[in-house]
Amino acid sequence: MTTAKCDGPAGRILVVGGYGAVGATVTSTLAEWFPGRVVPGGRDEARARRHGGVRIDVSDPVGFRQVLDGLGDVTAVVLCVEPPDAVIARACLERGIHMVDIGATRRLLDAVAELHGLAVGAGATAVLSVGVAPGLTNLLARRAHDAVGGAQRLDLTVLLGSGERHGVDAVRWTVAGLAEPVTARPERTVLPGYGTRTAHPFPFSDQHSLSRTLSVPEVTTRLCLDSRPLTAALFALRRTGLLRTGTARPGVQRMLTAAFSRVHLGGDGFAVRADARRGDRHAAYALTGREQSRVSGLVAAYVTRALLTAALPAGVHHIEQLRALADLPETLAAHGVTLLRRLDPQPQR
Repeated sequence: MTTAKCDGPAGRILVVGGYGAVGATVTSTLAEWFPGRVVPGGRDEARARRHGGVRIDVSDPVGFRQVLDGLGDVTAVVLCVEPPDAVIARACLERGIHMVDIGATRRLLDAVAELHGLAVGAGATAVLSVGVAPGLTNLLARRAHDAVGGAQRLDLTVLLGSGERHGVDAVRWTVAGLAEPVTARPERTVLPGYGTRTAHPFPFSDQHSLSRTLSVPEVTTRLCLDSRPLTAALFALRRTGLLRTGTARPGVQRMLTAAFSRVHLGGDGFAVRADARRGDRHAAYALTGREQSRVSGLVAAYVTRALLTAALPAGVHHIEQLRALADLPETLAAHGVTLLRRLDPQPQR
């Protein structure tokens, strides 16, 4: 990692959730580039203070605004935890504060995207879909889409390491995703370093944003874990219907979140793949790496650096809409992330 200090507008960078699984990497990386300007924040006041930060809670909009106003010179906010709605994003953008959002919930991202006009008027930039999935999946999808001259179909595949210690919020989000209905089918996919795997449709937000930003009629994201038995168990549970909204017993998702937080059967590697098709044209790109949470934090840090130094356009944008971020996969090579091109095509459905 380069430790060179960066120029950019003066002011502090507030990292909300700045001592968590993803946020700790964001905080430490940005602190090397912008020394003395990074302020980690979170709900645990004692823990935040130990890291030289402040107490801040995204479920308390009034308190959030008070922290922004109290700090007085906040230039950018990095959200490493998901707020319940778009009120926090509004609080940042209406003050002209730039924002990077690591959120992965479609409903929330759509609500923030509706603030585009507000951001433009205030001269602020918000970047959404920042992380591994969504994030790197979006960037690979953009490359594959461009390579075939405009995809008619995009298939994204995500493999996550079940041995990595993910944050509770990430595990809770995954369990909640199992409760959502799906119509696409599982597919067998070759993932570099992991062989052929069965990946199951999963409600990652990238498939919804990409259908709009790239105007692709059909986009599907599928998920598997590096542990084959755990993948099978996870999606067998979904097929039972016990987790569906309206049928789940009270506390079932909470118990599963606690259980999966304690299960570490696999490793800490991950892989993502994007396949684009237009007629008989096919293009595929993949990335592999280790420690998905760490890499998500690195993506957020690099996006924040670009936001402060590269004059990104005002408004609300998904990561794949900003050409200045297109080479981020190559940049991450310094952190053990490998980009692969011209993969073997998957069979047509």
